[in-house]
Amino acid sequence: MVGILSIQMKSVINNKNTNLEKVKNIIEQNADKKTDLVVLPEFFSSGISHISFKNYPEDENGGETVNFIKELAKKYNTNIVAGTVIEKSNDKLYNTTFVIDRNGNTVGKYRKIHLYNYMGGNEGELITAGNEEVVVDLDIGKVGLAICFDIRYPMHFKKLAKMGAEIVVLPTAWLIPTEVYEAPETAQEMWISMNRTRAYDNMFYLVICNQTGKLNSQRATLGTSLIISPTAEILARADFEQNAIYAQIDMTIPRLLKSCYPIADID
Repeated sequence: MVGILSIQMKSVINNKNTNLEKVKNIIEQNADKKTDLVVLPEFFSSGISHISFKNYPEDENGGETVNFIKELAKKYNTNIVAGTVIEKSNDKLYNTTFVIDRNGNTVGKYRKIHLYNYMGGNEGELITAGNEEVVVDLDIGKVGLAICFDIRYPMHFKKLAKMGAEIVVLPTAWLIPTEVYEAPETAQEMWISMNRTRAYDNMFYLVICNQTGKLNSQRATLGTSLIISPTAEILARADFEQNAIYAQIDMTIPRLLKSCYPIADID
């Protein structure tokens, strides 16, 4: 069995040290669990702010943020998907997920392809879109990478399935209007249904790790982090609290399902 820890948090804007210490403390609080993969949310170190993105980008290797995560991976003997970090490369900014193995090595990174430029979103005004889907080989299996608004693009997930993904991780900062946050049931139902469908259609585990809480008087983040099985069963779910959800998953299940129904070979 593979132990998965998904850390839901409200990151503080422009306070990287506070955010990194929060990650460290939550991992430490869950150190009694068998943890083989830790997932952090989108913008976990910077918070959701264009000012923060411009003022505190990291280099192509993830800078001090990823170095901090590497030390946690070694200390707690776990693989870590470092949510997303604002990466600066050749004067361009990318919204990038770094994957760190148990030995503290970067074994892959993914630059967000589908930027949130709709319904009031303006991510693309600052961030450059990536152009390559990524699946990483870890000691627990093949892990596909997606970020937040990618969830609205089913073929992104189908491509990850074709590339062999057995687990897909989705670091997220899913924004909703504040009035929806006050009565979130419909938004949560939509969110859960969409993620369950991606997992079921592609026969992989899906680990969703979201930001939570109000940003300002107009916007909030949805929380509702999830761990979903290839049969669409919800194995763990958060509401709006800052905490970690945990589940142990059986990697024989996606392999068995794909041997019975060759999803990767069907268009």
